[in-house]
Amino acid sequence: MGARVAVAGASGYAGGELLRLLAGHPDLEIAAVTAGASAGQPVAVLHPHLAGVPAIGELILQPLHDSNRGMAALSDCDLAFLALPAGESAAVAAGLPDSVRVVDLGPDFRLVDAEAWQRHYRGAHAGRWVTGLPELPGARAAIRAASRVAAPGCYATAAIIALVPLIAAGLTDPSDVVVVAASGTSGAGRSPRADLLASEVMGSVAAYSVAGAHRHTPEIEQALAGACGSAGAAVWVSFTPLLVPMPRGILATCTARLVSPDTTSTVLREAMAAAYQAEPFITLLGDGSWPATASVAGSNGVHLQVAADPRAGRAVVVAAIDNLGKGAAGQAIQAANLMLGLPETAGLTPIGVAP
Repeated sequence: MGARVAVAGASGYAGGELLRLLAGHPDLEIAAVTAGASAGQPVAVLHPHLAGVPAIGELILQPLHDSNRGMAALSDCDLAFLALPAGESAAVAAGLPDSVRVVDLGPDFRLVDAEAWQRHYRGAHAGRWVTGLPELPGARAAIRAASRVAAPGCYATAAIIALVPLIAAGLTDPSDVVVVAASGTSGAGRSPRADLLASEVMGSVAAYSVAGAHRHTPEIEQALAGACGSAGAAVWVSFTPLLVPMPRGILATCTARLVSPDTTSTVLREAMAAAYQAEPFITLLGDGSWPATASVAGSNGVHLQVAADPRAGRAVVVAAIDNLGKGAAGQAIQAANLMLGLPETAGLTPIGVAP
């Protein structure tokens, strides 16, 4: 029997992906699942793909907010995953004993800047937890020592992984960064919305939350500022997200002005390789091969490619992730493994499902 874990918000897409990955985890046991409006239903009703795993599919979703049962179930576990909407995790975490480790998949504890929080979210700023992105310099030790960890957002994960090595190496200017990233519809959550109906999405690509309005923008800027070290360089990111007609996946095209216009693709690749050569979930593709979301679907993997555009004087980095995998549930489990002293890769794979 492994560590007992709970999933709060198990009815959503990220919650369902957590359950799917936990079903194959060798060291973690699902002890409790909670939900809001879907409380009282078996997991398999909401996530039919889990019906073949009776130990999970037959679990009844406990109410999180309307009784003490949900909080009591979370409090009786070794670790709780919070897959809750913005503004809900802080109150839940405050009600858990210190003995329960917590990984929050929501935004409540991602930002250090209270003003940035207020620009993008409602409610009071709850503070910042350790960032659950192990591939950041020095992050693993911090995650292992933490009892509270905040997993970064899906878009932020792709952009941060793509850009940090080049900024940390002093090859690109952090004050001139452009990110255009396309995401599948599951990134918008499971709540029904007219603009996410199949009739609206199929055959169309649409931009949204442009010109700095997207809530992941300050996350990206915060991480890139950290990569600058003590230099205190200004960090400005122009981020444009796109909604594309596929269920899952993110393809982020990130460009930044080269500090030296003579920097070559080889130099950029060497910096990226040096940063990620020992990372189990990150793959720098061969020269000339570019990432595709299908290659990482269903996995915790990241595919990267980088090149210099000498004519424009910019570095171009493309990253592909599964927004529900490395962008949410997979990354949360990766952090939980570290927090619980387990092998970091337990229950996870960098290998996508194809075709």
